[in-house]
Formats: sequence, C-alpha cells, structure tokens
Amino acid sequence: MTDILEKIIAHKRIEIEQQKAFINKKKLASSCHTTRPHASMRASLATSPLGIIAEFKRRSPSKGWIKENAQISDIPPAYQAAGASALSILTDMEFFGGSLTDIQIARSLIQLPILRKDFIIDKFQIYQAHMAGADAILLIAAALKREQCKALAAKAHELGMEVLLEIHSEPELDYIDQHIDMVGVNNRNLGTFHTDVKNSFRLAKKLPSDILWVSESGISHPDIVRQLREAGFRGFLIGEHFMKSTDAGEALRDFVNRLSDPALTNIN
Repeated sequence: MTDILEKIIAHKRIEIEQQKAFINKKKLASSCHTTRPHASMRASLATSPLGIIAEFKRRSPSKGWIKENAQISDIPPAYQAAGASALSILTDMEFFGGSLTDIQIARSLIQLPILRKDFIIDKFQIYQAHMAGADAILLIAAALKREQCKALAAKAHELGMEVLLEIHSEPELDYIDQHIDMVGVNNRNLGTFHTDVKNSFRLAKKLPSDILWVSESGISHPDIVRQLREAGFRGFLIGEHFMKSTDAGEALRDFVNRLSDPALTNIN
C-alpha cells in the first residue's frame, strides 16, 4: 500500500518551493512581527465543558470530496453559533481542497481560536499562518524529525501562536517539549488512513498530565466524547461527521445538545 503521508509530504515540499519563488520570505517574516491579538485555543478548550474543535474540510485523500461546495463564509459562523470551542481549517489544496484564504475569511467572521491544519514542514508556512490570522498551528510528529519539530514549535511561539502536536504512537511522545501547548492523539494512521478511536484510550495511559489532551479523528457520537473526557481528554477534533451532513452547523448543534443532555443521546 502506498504511504499516503509520504506522498503528501513529497508534494508539500514542491508546493512550498513554488510559493517561495513568488513571495519574498524576508518581507513575509518581517511583517509577521507586527503584534496582533491571538485567541488561546488551549484556554478555550480547558475552560469549555464540551471542547469541540469543529473542522472545516472539503475533502480527504481516503474519502474524496466530502462537501465540494462548502462555503467558508457560512460554516465557521454556524460552528461558532452552535457551540464550538475552536475551529480547525484544512489549508492543503491538493489533497484536502483548502487554502489560506479560508482562514483569512473565517478570521474576519468569527472570534473562536483558529487552528491552521496542514502538513507544516517549513517556517515559511508558520509565517503564512500568522499572516492569514491563525491562532495555532498543527505539527505532525510523523512528518517531522524531532529537532525540526522543536524548531518549528519555537518559531510559532515566537510569533505568538500556540502549537498542537499530533502523535499516533507512543515513541512520538518524545516530541513533547516546552514549546508544545496541546498534544493531539490522531486516531487515524496517516500512512494507511485506517481509523480507530481506541488509539486515544491506549495512549491516554502514557500522556503527560501537565499538558492538554486532544483526541482527533473518527469521533461521531457524544458517548465517545464523554468516555474520552473521563479518560482525561479536553479537546475533540471532529470534522467529517459534521461536514458530510446537509447543514454542518445544525449537525454540530445536535451533537452539542446530545452531549449536554445524555437523555438525548439515542435520539436520531
């Protein structure tokens, strides 16, 4: 089976070099030192009784188009109104149908913390995230060497952004350092895209208690969120479950209602 992550990273390297050819990196970097307010994703999740990170995602490598005509001007405000604690936006175009423009538009419409979810392997992408209006970035341990991850996380902090470190296996716990604000357990193997929520419960026994935990992927039922909260998780990244519905905002509202009232859990 072709390793999907390797394919994505190979394309990402080419994409970044092409972008650098058209954008002056020094000017981009210098403009990022202009102070702007950031919303804390970690604080939002830590203080929320729900902790839902609602994701805007048009497609995926394994499922194809989920919602090809999804409008960034409509869904993030609907997510905010429905009770999301933070917003995740896929900015990869080739495999997920997203762009940095999605963050720029969403930033002008909502007050929620925004996570740039992409395959970040270069500081150039962190400058882009800052300029677009992201409050946090995702760093994927499986896509980075440990020292590379440390340098990227430090750069994000230098620019005032938070870092969500994504891991899938126990050895990747070594990537956690002082620049990591949240650790996310991805229930999806990025090599094969096989998804199993049990991965979060397995790794919960190994996660450090002094960092906020996020469970990512494959969450589609309020009962799973309740069980994950009991295990210690405070953030729950959910995208496909909402995006594949006719109305993503209403799907989140229904999920939140059922999560808040266990008596509604089994009501379809």
